[in-house]
Amino acid sequence: MRCGRTAVVRERTGTRGSWSGHFGPSGRGRSGGGRGDVLTVFDVDGLPVRERTSAWAEAASNALVPQRFRFPAPQEFHARMTGMPLGVAELLHMTYGPLVTERTPKDIRRQDPEYYQLGCTILGEQGIEQARNQALLGAGEMVLYDSSVPFTARSGLSPGTSGSYVLQFPKQSMRLSPQRVRSLVAVPLQARTGVGRLLFQLLAGIEEQFESCSPRDLVQLGQTAIDLTAVLLGRHADRAPVLPPESRQHVLFLHMVAFIDRNLADPGLSPCAIASAHGVSLRYLHRVFQIEGTTPTRFVREQRLARCRRDLANPALGNVPVHAIGARWGFPRASDFNRVFRAAAGVPPGRYRALATHHAAAPRSPEPYARTTRWAAPARPDDE
Repeated sequence: MRCGRTAVVRERTGTRGSWSGHFGPSGRGRSGGGRGDVLTVFDVDGLPVRERTSAWAEAASNALVPQRFRFPAPQEFHARMTGMPLGVAELLHMTYGPLVTERTPKDIRRQDPEYYQLGCTILGEQGIEQARNQALLGAGEMVLYDSSVPFTARSGLSPGTSGSYVLQFPKQSMRLSPQRVRSLVAVPLQARTGVGRLLFQLLAGIEEQFESCSPRDLVQLGQTAIDLTAVLLGRHADRAPVLPPESRQHVLFLHMVAFIDRNLADPGLSPCAIASAHGVSLRYLHRVFQIEGTTPTRFVREQRLARCRRDLANPALGNVPVHAIGARWGFPRASDFNRVFRAAAGVPPGRYRALATHHAAAPRSPEPYARTTRWAAPARPDDE
């Protein structure tokens, strides 16, 4: 199977060629698959108009599961798909014009990888019917569907382009029984608040930081996304998800990370405050962070210092006093900020700013779950 056009697919390595076999979680067994950490982009705009719908139907079936497509306006069809392998899972970001998708019993007999697919609508309105359930989805809503059950999905229910994330993964990788999940397919799931919002932010963060993550990071992030999906489904069914203690603790850790990120500027952000906000004891809080290889105090300090490094290296903030940058990120006393910063960087913050400016260091946002326990100041001019 070949696309017949180059420049339709690009990988993060810069290679080009046929998209066949590139999409799909690593280990699925499709022929021609690339490295497990390669981001792949498929865009029909690189093809003649007459070839776009057939190319999209083939690419989408290869990336997801065999299915059939109808295109209400084939001459105006535009679509783009980005595939990000995450170990046993894969995340796809898809944008497309109006279409109707069907997976029939014949398609299931042809190939059924026994996957769950979690779709999160980003743009437009979309509908899906499966297992006698019907869902009409707008931006900020999710839906689960099952590769082993026929379905019909429609996009273009509102004007403009439709877009969604699709997280797909083997059924056995999610620690919820099929019996508990069966009633939740084609049921709208809220992604604007709570666990759904946290899951959506994780998917968006994976796409944003994909090229900065190691293959091992991507595998762990894929399992984390699967675990959060289980929590979301369990809560929607108003029952606690059947997750092992380590998975529950990691999900709690992610909640705490989000809380810390929102409150870094508050000098009162202490272990006690974090524990109280999440309804756990101080002892249990330390246990959760210990499993992640850190402590609450160290984690908060590292996140604050990461923000301070970013701002000190940002030429646009060159007129902001050093002590004001420290205060902005939870160090209200200049002496404390100088002491903590110097202990971590080996130079005071003012000197760090001068060295970073000398090297024209581009400002960088800290990683979502930074664990940089040791980091160095930019090299001094006489060290070059």
